[in-house]
Formats: sequence, C-alpha cells, structure tokens
Amino acid sequence: MSPMLVFAKTTLITNIKGYTITDNNLDSFAAIAFTDDKIDKIYSATDKLPTSKNLTIIDGEGKTLIPGLIDSHGHILNYGLSLLRADLVNSTSEQDAINKTLAYAKNNTELTWIQGRGWNQTQWPSNAFPSAESLDKQFPKQPVWLKRIDGHAGWANSKAMAMAGITKDTVSPEGGEIIKDKNGMPTGVFIDNAMALIDNSIAPLTIKEQKQVLVKAMDSLASYGLTSVHDAGIDTDNLNAFKELSQENAMSIRVNAMLYLPSTKWQQTLAGGKYRSKDDMFTFNSVKIQADGALGSRGAALIEDYSDHAGHKGLLLNTPKEFENLVNTSMRQGFQVNSHAIGDNANKLVLDTYEKYIKATKTQDLRHRVEHAQVLRIEDIPRFAELDIIAAMQATHATSDKNMAQDRLGPTRILGAYAWRKLLDANAIIAAGSDFPVESPNPFFGLHASITRQDHKNSPQGGWFADQKMTPLEAFRSFTLDAAYSGHQENIIGSLAKGKKADFVLLDNNLFTIPEQNIWQISVEKTWVNGRLVYKK
Repeated sequence: MSPMLVFAKTTLITNIKGYTITDNNLDSFAAIAFTDDKIDKIYSATDKLPTSKNLTIIDGEGKTLIPGLIDSHGHILNYGLSLLRADLVNSTSEQDAINKTLAYAKNNTELTWIQGRGWNQTQWPSNAFPSAESLDKQFPKQPVWLKRIDGHAGWANSKAMAMAGITKDTVSPEGGEIIKDKNGMPTGVFIDNAMALIDNSIAPLTIKEQKQVLVKAMDSLASYGLTSVHDAGIDTDNLNAFKELSQENAMSIRVNAMLYLPSTKWQQTLAGGKYRSKDDMFTFNSVKIQADGALGSRGAALIEDYSDHAGHKGLLLNTPKEFENLVNTSMRQGFQVNSHAIGDNANKLVLDTYEKYIKATKTQDLRHRVEHAQVLRIEDIPRFAELDIIAAMQATHATSDKNMAQDRLGPTRILGAYAWRKLLDANAIIAAGSDFPVESPNPFFGLHASITRQDHKNSPQGGWFADQKMTPLEAFRSFTLDAAYSGHQENIIGSLAKGKKADFVLLDNNLFTIPEQNIWQISVEKTWVNGRLVYKK
C-alpha cells in the first residue's frame, strides 16, 4: 500500500493593516500568505490575491497585524511559578503584603511552604524592609518565603529561618547579605546570594513539575503577543525540561535559553555544546552571568557610594577574577555571553572584561550582551558599538524605578541611567524585554514606556528624562528585529518577509496611529507561532 500524500495547507490572512520593518523603514501591507511554518508572500493593497481550493482564507476585519514580539530578557519558570504563588505586586504596605499572603495560603492549604513574589518596600509608606516578626503573627508554624519584585531580596518568617538553620551566628555569604537588627538578630530579609540559604531548604521541582509550569507560562506569554522569549538564566534541569517539551512539540512560543553560570553541572552542559531544535522552537547558545544585584535593594554595584546610603556601594556577586574565568571559559567554548549589570561599577567591570576576552578569543561576532545596562558612566556608552556589544534593556524598569532611582544615584549619575537615546545615538543596538516576572511581560507596556517614558497615569508630564525617549519605530524595532538579532535569529524571525517564520500577532488597535499614551492598553486578538494559532482571545 502506497503512503498517503499530505498536501501542505496554505493560509491567507486578508483585510489587515499590516506592518513590518524592511531596511530600517516601516512598511505596510494588506495581506499575508503562509504555508506550514513559513511565509509565502506579503501582499500590498494593490496586489492581486491568490485563489485556490487548497487555500484557507481568514478575514482580519481591518485589524492590525505585526511581527510576533520578542522579549529578550524574561524568566519563564519563575513567571510560571508566579502564576501559582502569592501575588504581592502592588501591595500598598507590609501589612497589605501579609494579608495577600494569608488569603493565598487559605486557598492553597495543601502547601508545606507558602511562597510569594512581588513586594517592593519603596512603594510602602515605611520605605523600609519588612520583618520576620510581622509575618510570624499570622504564620507562627508554617514556613513563609516571599521574594522581592526584582528577585534580589527575600523575606522569610522565623519558621523558614529555623528550617534553614539561620541563627544569630550565621555569616552572610560572599555577594549577599543577611540583614540583622541592632542586637545582631536576622530580621528575615536576605539580599542576593544570601537568598540561597532559604532557597536550598525548599525541595526542588521535578522535571515533570517544571514542564507543567513552563507550559502554563508559555501559554500565558503567547496571550500578550510574545512569540519568542530569551530565558535569562536557567539551570541544566530547566534546559532538559525545555528540550523534552520541544521534542514533544509542546511549546507554544519560541525560547532562546541562557545557562546561568555558575550553576550545577554548568561545565558539563557547556562541554555538551549548543542546541537547536529542528523547528527552531528551542535554542541554546548563550550563558547568563550576574555581575551585581538590583538598584531597589541597593545591591547594584556603584563606583561611588549610594547617594541615599553613605558608606554603601552595593555588591559584586562574583569577584572580578571569578567573573573573568566564567567569561573566558564561555567565550572559548563559543557561547554568547550575557551579563547582568545594573550599577556603573558592574557595567564597567563587564565592559572591561568583555573587551579583554573578545580580543583574546576573537568572538566579537557572537554579539555578547549586557543585560539591563542600567547605570552607565557616560564615557562607557560608546564602548557598546565599538565592541559590538548589545544592550539588552527593559523600558518598564525606568518607569517603575523613576520614584527612587535619582535618590539612589544623585543628579549626575542619573544622566547615564536608563539612557536609551544616548546609546542609540552612539550606534548601540538595544534589544528590548521586560525582565518578567519582575515587571509585567506585556510588551505593550514596554513599547509605551520606550516611547513616552511615562507610567500608565501619564506621569510625569512630558516623560521622565524625556530626552532619552525612543521613536515609535526604534521602540518597535527593539521588540522585533533587534531582539531577534540579539539572539542570532534575525534571518528567521523579527520581521515579516518571504521565507521567514510565520510568527505574527493580530491586535485590537493600531500601534502606529493610536495616541501614544494609550499604547499600553493595546491587547492581542490572536497569536501565531510557526504558522500555528497558539492564542485566540
């Protein structure tokens, strides 16, 4: 018996206001045809459309269609877990965060540990770190562990500290801090590397559990119009979970993974080489190294003292020698190096180290990246283009941090912070993202912040340091072609053209004609990835 012939089905989406970038110009089109996972043709308003029995036609109802948006820096497993944990984002006080945690615990009585994420003490009236004592009143016997919104600090109750063996005599690890009161007792707040003291007391997820969380996260991300995400720092188990999901055809969006260094078995994993699935849904060709902490928790490494904390310069999470070793090892094995750097000291360390080892390893074409590139010395800004280093930045960090950043940095250093215009004018490439779950994964929040430098209440008037705004085209490019370029994937995704992957989204409003202050309110009607409809409103 002869095998059945399977005819590829072509789909034509008509009656759309389509936009894509061609040669740095914004091009418009009226229809798009694709077969399986590839685009066949883009049609202008005057082109004759094809007709065929084997053609599925979708009426776009005059809505806007754009390339799938790419988040160059998110944390998929943590985002999935955040969907399953106490949500403390927008908590108005320490007590409000406790009340939210209590409500979550009452709805999840089967849990041994109560975990949550999203608190931000700079948005509370106290502007002070929380305490174990306040948690203990509601949770005297059950361990509680609540991560700060940026993931660089954690808040534990006494039961959690007891289970982790934390006492008055416990010493803060290198690159971390156990905050203690005037009597030397731990207050319950752990900064950066000290968080591992609590994390290590919690049973890790199995590969099966990880896969369930990842699928939930990816499905949610597709609903925001994200068709590809660069997962900024995973371990070998997480990598294996993604590999299994890609082999099972169970991924709704593309993932470009960075292996976190140092993490368990990282040397063996790098020695195993890069990985790319046949359908390009999963790629592993880069690493993530953390130079410092975050600005909000004063863990970002600054050259001079914090303007609002004399005698404190933040934390380097690896010694310069350790950092050099990780960079050198990764570059020599052919991996793109992506380093988290918030403070000006951390950014200078990363740029200095990159300059040294890019030359030694001849890996300039690997497009090494600085993740966040948040506070830069003005003289370091031209180095990005000179060394072909990409600035992977998150616009919503600026609108979230605007209430505290100048307090931390003072009037001079702030001029090199969140400095998108200065970087673009110096010919740097900016790859956009959100750093979810630190911020919302919604890319329209990021596009809005890039273009307006305002929050959702149109504050401040005219924009925060408005001279650093991006143009709408620059912002769009940072979430499409330049984000694709930063993952070595600009030839397959990031714009819509014949032969590229069929990744695109249909919107309820026109990104390019809507008033700028309303961009954050755009929502996604449908999302296609690899030619498959993966989300429908």
